[in-house]
Amino acid sequence: MRKLFEKTAINNLELPNRFVRSATWEGLAAGDGSVTPELINQMLELAKGGVGLIITSHAYVQPQGQAGPGQLGIYKDELIPGLRNMVDEVHNNRGKIMMQLAHAGKYAPFDLTNKPALVVSYREKSVLPQQEITHQDIHKIVHDFAKAAQRAKESGFDGVQIHAAHGYLLSQFLSPAYNHRHDEYGGDIYNRSRIHLEIYHAIRKSVGPQFPIMIKMNCQDFLSDGLSLSDSIQFGKILADAGIDAIELSGGIIKNGNLAPSRVGINSPEEEAYFREEAKLFKKEVGVPLIMVGGIRSLEVAERLLSNGPADYISMSRPFICEPDLINRWKSGDNTPARCKSDNLCLKSGREGTGVYCVVNAHKNKTRTSL
Repeated sequence: MRKLFEKTAINNLELPNRFVRSATWEGLAAGDGSVTPELINQMLELAKGGVGLIITSHAYVQPQGQAGPGQLGIYKDELIPGLRNMVDEVHNNRGKIMMQLAHAGKYAPFDLTNKPALVVSYREKSVLPQQEITHQDIHKIVHDFAKAAQRAKESGFDGVQIHAAHGYLLSQFLSPAYNHRHDEYGGDIYNRSRIHLEIYHAIRKSVGPQFPIMIKMNCQDFLSDGLSLSDSIQFGKILADAGIDAIELSGGIIKNGNLAPSRVGINSPEEEAYFREEAKLFKKEVGVPLIMVGGIRSLEVAERLLSNGPADYISMSRPFICEPDLINRWKSGDNTPARCKSDNLCLKSGREGTGVYCVVNAHKNKTRTSL
């Protein structure tokens, strides 16, 4: 347990413990993606609850890349004052917070963006308009990620995380299930990772060498023709050679049933950390700090992953929706597992436009609880 609560650093960012709040869509941003008081309150509860590092929900770097309603945005300078207010409140409560930068790609709904969804390559017919990404689009995407990172730094964030997991745009480039391009951005894993390297180097140029840059990626897609573990490991090596500061290893594609990133029914330690076997192989080959996510619910599993397994940091999402003060509870000596039931009802509430919150807690308390 001592190792879980020891101080560490990612690049020059000092962290009070090894617990990370994985990027979690809150559904509480304003219509233009700006910060709201409700969103600030959620970040405050996490900071006060003892989380070592908070990663924001996926913030879209351009309007055409918005994934859903109430999503945080970082695509224009006018959003900086609100973001700065949120960061200041977290820092004033001794918290650390990074911004996750994202683009939805094919999962950007037309009724939100009023623009065709950007797809890596055409594969199947769609009832909604789609636009295959051109070289000009790629240059714009790289530029927009770099500008977003610059805004994050100006807003006071402690670092940024590039979202390349779960079937969103940068995950689509990595995956043979989505990427059928015949140019320098398609083919083998080195070509499929080209845009990620361009984004990383553009961000690094804009924020400097001491500003932490992390990435969230899949260990595999769990699709028959998706990203494989061997290609994932090769991609990890490419990132390590480029200088990435840390990797959060997830897996699966949204809307992929039982093999989606947020799996249901985690009721025992044996069912926790459902990417652990992939992570063990990944860690042997990739020499950068590894953040493990995926159904971790108990302190004993977290300790084993850190002491005997592949993890350098423990990342959780749904448990913090249920208990934002979980880390303080564990640190105080109450070692009972997280109360999260892994039922995903919290995500359903977000899709209904009421923001993501623990439905079970709300039912028990007869009032809505915040994250």
